[in-house]
Amino acid sequence: MNNDRMRHIGCKKGEVGEYVFLPGDPERAKQIASYFDKSEFMASNREFTTYSGRLNGAMVSVTSTGIGGPSAAIAMEELAKLGAHTFIRVGTCGGIQENLEPGTLIIPVAAIRKDGTGREYLPVEFPAVADFSLLTALKESAERLHNPYAMGVVECKDSYYGQHEPARMPVGDRLLARWKMWKMAGALASEMESSTLFVVASVLHVRCASVLLLCRNREREQVLGSRPFYADAIPVAIETAVEAMRDVISRDGRQE
Repeated sequence: MNNDRMRHIGCKKGEVGEYVFLPGDPERAKQIASYFDKSEFMASNREFTTYSGRLNGAMVSVTSTGIGGPSAAIAMEELAKLGAHTFIRVGTCGGIQENLEPGTLIIPVAAIRKDGTGREYLPVEFPAVADFSLLTALKESAERLHNPYAMGVVECKDSYYGQHEPARMPVGDRLLARWKMWKMAGALASEMESSTLFVVASVLHVRCASVLLLCRNREREQVLGSRPFYADAIPVAIETAVEAMRDVISRDGRQE
């Protein structure tokens, strides 16, 4: 820390709430903050941009994490040092099951641990699972807002292009074989942060869950023979996360 500020996120005690949203994109952090009461910019350094405000009277924050597990772990570590104990990742994902339409919300119950960061916390035998109370809040929020959703397992990887262009990779055969395994086993979607966050949350004894907008489903396109379709309805995921966090704050009895 420098002048009591965290080295990477640039925040200090009193600037971060106990309840935090974790998007990847700094612009999405600003968008989430617009749902707060009395939103205030706190700090920006590298990929980490933080705003704080109020929900149901309790202090809440949003911090962008960039792309992938390493930076997401740094954000959670430093936010937890400042007193945060409840985290909801708000992001996007790609579909694995062809029945899932773009625009559907994916609420991961657990994640396939293809990331490298989590293995420096716990061996791969330890599962990456979301907090049950947050899962319940996200599910109830999606239903209340009439947002279509699916719950299940997601794949989390470190290489974006390893998924999207596997054939040109020297290990392409292995990547394609594993994708087929995930699909056969019923994994819903693929993304890059939840497995790391779930594992780090377990080690830090804090709560974490994710809500992801399924923005494209290549498997569905192949089956239907359709052109690429991208869903750009991230406010649906944000609103679901914000309403869920309101519920959690109320259930915790932390209104001020």
